[in-house]
Amino acid sequence: MSSSLMRRACAAALLLTSTLAPAVAAAAQPDASGEGLGRAVQARLLGEKTVPHKLAFQDTTVGGLSGIDRNPCTGEYVFISDDRSYLQPARFYTAKLDVDAGGVHAVDFTGTHPFLQPDGAVYPSPTAGDGKAVDPEEIRVDPRGCDYWWAQEGDRPKVAGPPVVQPSIQYASPVGDHFGQLRLPANYEITMEERGPRRNQAIEAFTFGSKGKVVTSAVEGPLLQDGPEPDVNNGALVRVTQQDRDGRVLGQFAYPLEKIFAENDPDSPWGPDTGVPSILAFPDQPHRYLVLERTWVAGAGYKIRLFDATTRGATDVRETESLAGQTFVPMRKRLVADFDTLGLSAVDNTEGMTWGPDLPSGERLLVLVSDDNFAEEAITQVVALGIR
Repeated sequence: MSSSLMRRACAAALLLTSTLAPAVAAAAQPDASGEGLGRAVQARLLGEKTVPHKLAFQDTTVGGLSGIDRNPCTGEYVFISDDRSYLQPARFYTAKLDVDAGGVHAVDFTGTHPFLQPDGAVYPSPTAGDGKAVDPEEIRVDPRGCDYWWAQEGDRPKVAGPPVVQPSIQYASPVGDHFGQLRLPANYEITMEERGPRRNQAIEAFTFGSKGKVVTSAVEGPLLQDGPEPDVNNGALVRVTQQDRDGRVLGQFAYPLEKIFAENDPDSPWGPDTGVPSILAFPDQPHRYLVLERTWVAGAGYKIRLFDATTRGATDVRETESLAGQTFVPMRKRLVADFDTLGLSAVDNTEGMTWGPDLPSGERLLVLVSDDNFAEEAITQVVALGIR
């Protein structure tokens, strides 16, 4: 959850169209021809369920659910809360979902555990000022053994002085014990210089591919050295990195992020916010992903779009210090769904997605969750889509 998302939650609730940066416009447009992507993917709404606001569960407050995954060992789902230990210690939840081709019938939480530091302590609130706070955003179940891997964005201080907290992908047991962490690419490092991830725009998305052999992550927004954030005229480029389980970089690619869909309310103290909150590998196609783009604009609300994207044919930019003004081939992508057209009761801050079991219809079940930021105006919405 970015700070601007927290701010918007205090502002109001709300609703959304697209293109790219001139330097790579021709190559970066969504690939209408489908070259490199194969058959077009289609999505249909199966149903949705809203979790009660600030649901009390085992002495915690359910909310801020910014990531979801299905545990193949238990059949349950796991959600990560992006509470930075302000309400309760940084944590995750397990739940049974009654979801099928007929919709989402029930969301029943079964457990919760805090993430633990290497010394066994829970993570402190940022108010402690000790540089140990985390900003949880994504959780995945390791297909090899069903331990939990989770990502947190770290913290780039607004001014010099407070400690820098580096983003990380960590490993944990099913009860939150710290097992270690993945070595991240060098350009994911937060610095107090004009390079690295922007504040609250580091790792908010990662996924396992190739049966657990490949870990693919995406930074939420463009690195500082890669150019400006999107506006109503231009999109931007965010880096997507493939690594092996030991952290060796296999490839890094530029993903074309859509331009801002509407003008921001000029009277709002908050600017627009957009980025990639989740990425999901296709189980049988190691270079192909579903990419979720989430945008909020003051006075217009949320636009949520789901894209089918591929690294196949894209230039490996791991050695490219800055993408600005460079010539390369970005990832190709194609729109799968604009949530405004799905028939949902509301379009909110959707940030997490996972595959569920295949459906009798031959469709893949896709389950998504929205992050309510613990705000009264927002909702925790579990959505089921059929993907064909």
